[in-house]
Amino acid sequence: MRVMELVRFGGADTAFAAREQPMPSPGPGQLLVKVMATSVNPLDLQTRRGDYRDHVALPAVIGNDVSGVVVETGTGAGRYRPGDEVWYLAPVFTGQGTYAEFHVVDQDLVARKPSRLSHVEAAGLALVGVTAWEALVERAGVRTGERVLVHGGAGGVGSVAIQVARALGAEVVTTARARDHDFVTRLGADVTIDFSAGDYVPQVQALGGVDIVLDTVGRDTLTRSPLALADRGRVVSIVDIPEPQNLLAAWGVNATYHFLFVSPGRAKLEALGRLVDQGELRPVIGAVLPLADVAHAHSLLEGGSADEGRQRPRGKIALAVHPMDETPHAAAART
Repeated sequence: MRVMELVRFGGADTAFAAREQPMPSPGPGQLLVKVMATSVNPLDLQTRRGDYRDHVALPAVIGNDVSGVVVETGTGAGRYRPGDEVWYLAPVFTGQGTYAEFHVVDQDLVARKPSRLSHVEAAGLALVGVTAWEALVERAGVRTGERVLVHGGAGGVGSVAIQVARALGAEVVTTARARDHDFVTRLGADVTIDFSAGDYVPQVQALGGVDIVLDTVGRDTLTRSPLALADRGRVVSIVDIPEPQNLLAAWGVNATYHFLFVSPGRAKLEALGRLVDQGELRPVIGAVLPLADVAHAHSLLEGGSADEGRQRPRGKIALAVHPMDETPHAAAART
């Protein structure tokens, strides 16, 4: 099978090489999946740069999102059959990644692909969807009527988090550039703040504060969040923040902090699938590239450096691994 291997840490242009590897075989309780699509996430950029070199031995196949078709089942893997369309989030830093034509996975991590999603859409939703669900539901415990602040609402996780929070009955405030305000409003944001035009904290305070802050951007968000929180508010951060942060203000509002490194699981995918089936959640696919163009995909996600004058796409960048027909919905999501 063909894979795109990470052969050296550093810049995208020299990091990857196309290689041929033997076809893997599923072990007990495992599935061999033909990868129809995968996607690129900030975690992949960090891995490629060498941020996690202690966990990644080169050469390596990285990537974590999969939407595909079951090809073969191992002994005891009776939940699925060859031909079933599935989607999943592969474990991070464990086994081979998903920049490959085929992938082996434990069946307990796999869910049936929602019929309303193309493979490209499902691959673009897996990691960001599970992250948003785990942050808002499992960590923050969002409740109907609460107010949620999503930092970076036009990004991969942010665009999904807005929709999940709205589907669960929350009011959504988000930060985004002015050019993205109409976009995040269409996703369901009730209030949008231009973070580049001034301090977001006074604007949130004028609303009466928020119950939950979802941090997808880092910087000084941990220090600033308590100033925007109502009493007993919760902060969930999905960003590595190496700089020291002053959390003294958190005591004044009895704040709770959660630091999230996402974990895969079928139950979370099935919950997201139900929202998709109900028409309350749609992936946002900003670009679709072939697997061979993974270096270009990384450059685009980092800010469009591979295309001079081109802005970073909204939502997710997907990689089409095998030829497929894309649903009209996927094309509409990119507008």
